Amino acid sequence: MSAPTIEEFTDAARTLAGVIARTPTDRSQFLSDLLGVPVHLKLENLQRTGSFKIRGATYRLSRLSEAERERGVVAASAGNHAQGVALAAQTLGIPATIFMPLGVPVPKLLATRGYGADVVLEGATVETPLRLAAEYADRTGAVLIHPFDHRDVIVGQGTLGMELYDEVPEVETVVLGIGGGGLLAGVAAAVKARAAVEGRHVRIIGVQAENSAAYPASMAAGEPLEVETRPTIADGIAVARPGDLPFEIIHDLVDEVVTVTEDDIARALLVLLERAKQVVEPAGAVGVAAILAGKITATGPTVTVLSGGNIDPLLLQRVVAHGLAASGRYMSLRIPLPDRPGQLARVSELLALAGANVIEVLHTRHGQGLQISEVILQLSVETRGAEHRAHVISTLEQAGFTATVVTD
Repeated sequence: MSAPTIEEFTDAARTLAGVIARTPTDRSQFLSDLLGVPVHLKLENLQRTGSFKIRGATYRLSRLSEAERERGVVAASAGNHAQGVALAAQTLGIPATIFMPLGVPVPKLLATRGYGADVVLEGATVETPLRLAAEYADRTGAVLIHPFDHRDVIVGQGTLGMELYDEVPEVETVVLGIGGGGLLAGVAAAVKARAAVEGRHVRIIGVQAENSAAYPASMAAGEPLEVETRPTIADGIAVARPGDLPFEIIHDLVDEVVTVTEDDIARALLVLLERAKQVVEPAGAVGVAAILAGKITATGPTVTVLSGGNIDPLLLQRVVAHGLAASGRYMSLRIPLPDRPGQLARVSELLALAGANVIEVLHTRHGQGLQISEVILQLSVETRGAEHRAHVISTLEQAGFTATVVTD
C-alpha cells in the first residue's frame, strides 16, 4: 500500500472538524532537561473518548455508503476502539454493536454504552469478541470496523500528525507507541510528507512494550510476524501481529522501533502524574517511558504522543505503587524479629535515623515457617530513591536485622 498523501490527510481533517478536539501540545521542562533538547507532549489523552481512536473510527464511518450505514457497524474491543466506534456511530446516526470481553473495565463499558452502542459481553479475552464480531458481520451484513488494518483508519489517525507538525513545525523527532500500527503509520506518513515539502527529514521512532513486541522482529524480517506475547500493563498496544497495511508504511517510513519494560512504563506514568499533571494510560505513556529509559537519542526538538488517558482507577493505584517502587521511592520489607519487648521500637528508631518514612506496619506471630519465639514485621516505607533505599536496608542489617524486600 502506498502511503497516504497530504491531500488525503487534509480531507480527513475537514471531515473530523467539529467531531474531534484539536488537542494541545505542551512543552515538558523535565523531559527537555533530561534529553537535552526541547520535548513536547501531544496531549491526545485529552481527546474525546480519551484516545486517538475517535479519529480513525469517525473517518472510516464517514466514508461508508448509505447502504452500508443502514446495515450498521460492528466492532470488537476491550476499550478505546470500542468507545471511538461507538461515538463515531452516534455522531453519524449509524447503528453500532460492540463485542467486549467480560472483564472489561467498568468505566470503558459504561462509556461505550453511554455513546449509544449495543454492547455484548462475551469471553474472557478479546479473542472471543473478535470472533463473535466477525460472525455477526457475516450473519447480519453489518460492516466490521477493524481497529487499524484499513486505509481510512490510518488516514484518520494521521490527522494527529498533521496537528503536531502545525504546533511544533521545527520538530526533528516524533516518538509514539505501536500496537497494530494504525496510529504510527498515519502519523509517520503525515509528518514525513509535510517535512518533505520543506526539504527536511524528521525521525519517527515507534515504541512497543517489551512483553508484546511484534514489530522489531517483523521489521527485521521485512514482513509481519506473529509473536508470543506476555501480559503487559500496556494492554492497549498488546497486539501479537502487525496489521498488513500499517506494516507496509511503517517498514518504509519509520526510522527505528524500540521496546520498554513494565517498570519503564510504570515510571513514566508516575512522572506524567507528578511533572506534567497528566493522567495517561500505560499504552499512551510508552514514548515517555522510552525517553526516561534512555532509548531515545536526542537530535533536536522532539514530540512524544500521549495517545490515551483511559486508565481504570484501580489499575492506576497499582501502577503508581509499582512506579514508586521501580523509582526507589517505596518498598515493602519483611523482617524476622525475636519475640521480646523493644524490637519493634528498635526497628522504628533505625528507620527514623535512616530518614525513611513508615507508611504501613504489620506485626504478626502467625506465618509459615515461624518459630514459636519469632515474629514477623512487615513494613512499607517511603524512600528518596535507589541510593537512599540501599542506605535504609544497610542501616537495618548493620544493626543485626535481616531485611528482605517484598516484590509481590
